[in-house]
Amino acid sequence: MSHPFLPAVIALVQRAGQATLPHWRNDVAVIQKADASPVTAADLAAHEILAAGLLALAPEIPVLSEEDADIAFGERADWQRWWLVDPLDGTKEFISGSEEFTVNVALIERGEVVFGVVGIPANGRCYYGGRGLGAQRMERDGAAEDIAVRIAPAEAFTVVASKRHSSPAQERLLEGLSERFGDLQLASVGSSLKFCLLAEGNADCYPRLAPTSQWDTAAAQGVLEGAGGEVLDLKGEALTYEARESFLNPSFLCLPQAAEWRAELIQLARALD
Repeated sequence: MSHPFLPAVIALVQRAGQATLPHWRNDVAVIQKADASPVTAADLAAHEILAAGLLALAPEIPVLSEEDADIAFGERADWQRWWLVDPLDGTKEFISGSEEFTVNVALIERGEVVFGVVGIPANGRCYYGGRGLGAQRMERDGAAEDIAVRIAPAEAFTVVASKRHSSPAQERLLEGLSERFGDLQLASVGSSLKFCLLAEGNADCYPRLAPTSQWDTAAAQGVLEGAGGEVLDLKGEALTYEARESFLNPSFLCLPQAAEWRAELIQLARALD
C-alpha cells in the first residue's frame, strides 16, 4: 500500500486517539451543539491535533472537520482536494463508556475518497485503505495485515445494524433480505466500525437508511473500498463527496463489490427509494 501522505496520517490519527483517552470513562462535560448532537472535550482535543497536523503536512489542502464545519459553500465549492475529518465518531458511545468510538480522516479528490484512516483509541487498532491501495488492519504494536471483504456469506447472511439508528425503510429492506437469504444474523456495532466489520470479512452488508453526515462515512468508505467493497446510494450509484450545501449523505448500502447478490440488493433498495 503506497500513498505519500498515508504514514503521517496514520500517526496523526493515533496521536489524536491518545488525546481522547484522558477524558474517556471520566466525568467529562457534554455540550449540546446546535443540531442537538453532543460534543466533549475529547472531540475538541482530537480536532486540534488533526487540524494542526494536516495543515503542517500539506498546507495547500483545506480541512473540513465536524468540529470546524462552518465554512461557506461558496468557498468549499472550489475545493478539488480536501481532508474530511471526524475527530471522534461515536460520541454517544464514548460518553456511555463503550470502546466503540473512532478517529477518522479521509483524503478527498474530485468527490472520491483517495484513502481513509480509522483509529480505535480504546484498543490502539487502526484500519486504513483506499481504492487501488488495498486495506490493512494494524494493531497497537504496529503489526499489520491485509484485510478483504468476503464474497459469499458464512453460515448466515450477516447484516450490520446500527445500535442507535434504524428506520421503517431499513426494516423493510431487512425483511426482503430475509426472504432471499433466510434468517439473518445481525451484528450491532457503533461508529464507523460498521464499515470495518465488512472490510475485514466479518459481515456481508451494511444498509444505512437513516441520516449520516459526510465526515461519518468517508474514512471508513476508503477502508472498505480498499478491501474490495463499495458504498452505493439506493439507485446503485457510488456514494461521492463533492462539495455541496448540505453535509448530509443520502441513504446508502455497503457491500462486497463482487457479491453475487449485488443486483438483488440494489433492486430491493430501489423499491424503497
